[in-house]
Amino acid sequence: MFHPDLIRHPDGCPALVLNADYTPLSYYPLSLWPWQTAVKAMWLDRVDVVACYEREVRSATVALKLPSVIALKQFVKPSQFPAFTRFNLFLRDRFECQYCGHGRELTFDHVVPRAQGGRTTWENVVTACAPCNLKKGGRTPKQANMPLHIDAIRPTSWQLQEHGRSFPPNYLHQTWRDWLYWDIELEA
Repeated sequence: MFHPDLIRHPDGCPALVLNADYTPLSYYPLSLWPWQTAVKAMWLDRVDVVACYEREVRSATVALKLPSVIALKQFVKPSQFPAFTRFNLFLRDRFECQYCGHGRELTFDHVVPRAQGGRTTWENVVTACAPCNLKKGGRTPKQANMPLHIDAIRPTSWQLQEHGRSFPPNYLHQTWRDWLYWDIELEA
């Protein structure tokens, strides 16, 4: 019987990227590099190979097992505060409407509407489903009698990483198990 890594196309063999302290650069999205980027970093001596797939790539003179886990040789200091993006906002709010708790048709809503002088900042924007956003309209939550489930805050990168651990990716290779912290059944 063939090992799954032997028949997998190289594009299906991403490398989990760890910082120099052997923690993932990111949990959500999971820090993965395509095999080509990982191999290039290997040749440039910018990473240590921690684990490999059984899958090999070959040139005329070299056969190389594709790395499944790599660690940067130089530590990358994470930013203390993440960028304000739609994705990061949804992650801060755990992909749930902050008015009703649903996770469908997500948009973002200004707590103090822009028409009332509200700005687009971490402290004034929350995740809202489209129906709640429409219902609230150009009013504040108090004016619309729609209390928020959480206060809008500026999260730290650490807080977003912690939230990201609640959302494991669809696929985790067995060689990644020691470096990640999800309590789920990993695929072979």
